[in-house]
Amino acid sequence: MLKNFFFKNKDAKDSKEQDERHALAVILISVARSDWEYTLIEASRIDSILQKRFSITGEEAQKIRHLAEELEEQATDLVRFTKIVKKFVPLEQRTDIIEVLWEVVLTDGVRDDGENSLLRMLGPLLGVTDREIAFSRQKVNKTFDT
Repeated sequence: MLKNFFFKNKDAKDSKEQDERHALAVILISVARSDWEYTLIEASRIDSILQKRFSITGEEAQKIRHLAEELEEQATDLVRFTKIVKKFVPLEQRTDIIEVLWEVVLTDGVRDDGENSLLRMLGPLLGVTDREIAFSRQKVNKTFDT
């Protein structure tokens, strides 16, 4: 079932929304797991991000996250998921994606080397520069400091 997830025969709008939602959720989960501790607070943050970004209910966000957790466990890399995000998110809005990734990193109050490395890797895959990644981190860090 999971292998065929991205190839279901749906109407174009539903397919776009599902692909983008699940791809972003997989990336968020991968970031949360990159420090080898995937906590309830990180899962809740991911639900919150999905709710806000896609204007969905908490229950819908949890369903997306649960499926994305399975997809992430089976994934060998994140390239196909970043390609999906790039397909649907214009270049000028991709720093928003980096910001939500930093939110997940900073949610537990600890910034780990694995998390830093993953964000540095994801930036170019999403077409975001190192400079934009750093500015996004600083912006999100300010919200966690207040």
